[in-house]
Amino acid sequence: MELIDQHTKKIMEGCKRRALDAGLQFQDETLEYIVSNRDLLELTPKVMIPTLYDYWVHDVEVLKEKGRYELYPNNPYETVINTRPAISFYNDNNPDWMNVMIFYHVLAHIDFFQNNLYFRHTWDYDFTGSALSDKRMIAKLRSEKGRWVDYIIEFSRGVDNLVGYHGELSHLNRPARTNQSKMLDFYFDVFLQSNKKVKITEYIKEVKRYNDCMQQSKELGEKVFFSKVFKKHPEFDTIFKKTLKEKSDQKLDLLQHLMTHSEFLAKEKNNWMKPVIEVVRKTSLFFQPQIRTKIMNEGWASYWHETLFLQDDRIEGHEVDFARTHSGVTSMPRVGLNPYALGMRLFYYIEQLVNKGKYSIGFKRISDTAERKQFDCKTGQGKDFIFKLRDNFNDFMFINTFVDQDFVNQHKLFVTGRRLNQTKGVWEYYVQSRSAESYRRMLLNTLYHPPCIEINQDKSKNSDLYLVHRFEGKPLVKEFIANTMLGIEYLWGAPVRLETSEVVQAAPVQTRIPIPGVTMPIEEDLKAKEIKWQRVLYTMKDRKLSKENI
Repeated sequence: MELIDQHTKKIMEGCKRRALDAGLQFQDETLEYIVSNRDLLELTPKVMIPTLYDYWVHDVEVLKEKGRYELYPNNPYETVINTRPAISFYNDNNPDWMNVMIFYHVLAHIDFFQNNLYFRHTWDYDFTGSALSDKRMIAKLRSEKGRWVDYIIEFSRGVDNLVGYHGELSHLNRPARTNQSKMLDFYFDVFLQSNKKVKITEYIKEVKRYNDCMQQSKELGEKVFFSKVFKKHPEFDTIFKKTLKEKSDQKLDLLQHLMTHSEFLAKEKNNWMKPVIEVVRKTSLFFQPQIRTKIMNEGWASYWHETLFLQDDRIEGHEVDFARTHSGVTSMPRVGLNPYALGMRLFYYIEQLVNKGKYSIGFKRISDTAERKQFDCKTGQGKDFIFKLRDNFNDFMFINTFVDQDFVNQHKLFVTGRRLNQTKGVWEYYVQSRSAESYRRMLLNTLYHPPCIEINQDKSKNSDLYLVHRFEGKPLVKEFIANTMLGIEYLWGAPVRLETSEVVQAAPVQTRIPIPGVTMPIEEDLKAKEIKWQRVLYTMKDRKLSKENI
């Protein structure tokens, strides 16, 4: 692995100028490396971050990738990571014309990283520098604690998808509120209504008194107002502080709660575990937005590498090669999902939609097919609109808002089903639906959506940790429950309980379909039954798992 040469760097700088002129926004400082296929195989398990902490899973993945490469040799074009400065890697087999196309693709990725709100917590964060420090710290601990370091990493990684990602963003997106303001909200919204259950006339009197205090005493208005509250209700301050602490605890994700409240981790001999857990947590937080914007990010990069490269004079003589490479990356599969293809086509579709004024209430009201096709207000605002999407949307919002029937019809998209061919004795795939609702639901089901598991303080008796899975129609993976809870119990140092929902198993109706001349075993055709759910409670105590119905 080495830095790109001056010739290639000059090409890159030229691409930067054209990309900036087109409206992309990114920090000018970047690092580019030329890598071999071997380098890519070794870096891929570390998400292309050389400074990421060492872990045995990474070594296993390297071996897997090597085996896969021997069977199916390929030349990955590039990869880019969201660091400061942004770092990109290029295959040493790429010719100059291809590097021009790839540079545009990479620059669009960097633009997305540095402008999309879901990456906000990474905008001023030097992850590679921090990762290098963490790597050295973990290496030092390994020399002292041996394999126990890997146990802690393993236990932490088992729940690292539960990190409070949206909580991190909310701290950045809303201004800090004063303690007085919180107290005010609590007094009027909770204390007077729920605790004291005052009459409406008394409530209105308090509101008027507050307004009078603010008008008369200006900046000291709240203090003057609460001085009387404290005299009239001496218990108010205690109740407020208790509620404030409970809310603060509720905001902690599971890993934060373990680090803050675990008596086991608080012991002096176990304090070294906390920084290891924190490394796993902040690594997960760093990659959360990339997981949640995969389709948009790749679609945005594909949109711009096509747009800019087709306008670049360096495409001359390489049009066929570009078309072949581009189609290989952005072709729409008949079955399955290609995020490059879907994302790019959605951006083009939205741009055209807005340019013609079709993203409007007036257009939505038109039902005539011919009139909808001819509709064109020539707004010319499509480009500005997709830049706003780049700033503010994630994959869920992107798909849920813009995958409509016109888009599905335009690209001949569909949802497949599976059925048994009774004549041939084989399972066949068929077009189950061409509706936008079905296709959109299928896409949304493929998106990353970790379970919501919260700590319930009221049900946590003695030293037990009580976890509640907020059920959203999707059960937890049973195979992972035992090992995950074992890790949590170890880090907590006491029994752990998990409340969740599971399917009530009912005996399905099994039907064997006779097929003449076919002797091979036939998969059972299970008639669908109404799904019933049961709340259950798992308990991990002394490394033994038990389950009971609630």
